[in-house]
Amino acid sequence: MEFDKLVHQPTRLQIFAYLYRHERATFSEIQDELDITDGNLSGHVQRMEDAGAVAVEKQFVDRRPRTTYELTDEGRETFEAHVETLEALLEQLEGDDE
Repeated sequence: MEFDKLVHQPTRLQIFAYLYRHERATFSEIQDELDITDGNLSGHVQRMEDAGAVAVEKQFVDRRPRTTYELTDEGRETFEAHVETLEALLEQLEGDDE
């Protein structure tokens, strides 16, 4: 059983889960919810974007920049596959108890 290193890293796992649940979120929404620094969030989201897992939209709202993120279809599939791997691991562990 192999974990996807893109998703398995704890901070990225939180970002994946947040975007999976909320579909779209701004940089500040993610930062506030997950309580992570600008640089930390930027680095992780950049890695996710480079892997094709997240789409980034930059725009100006009231003359202020706003960056919005959402999982791509590939990102959603990657996250779902990771969850399935975790569920399979749990089933194996539960089977060992019998």
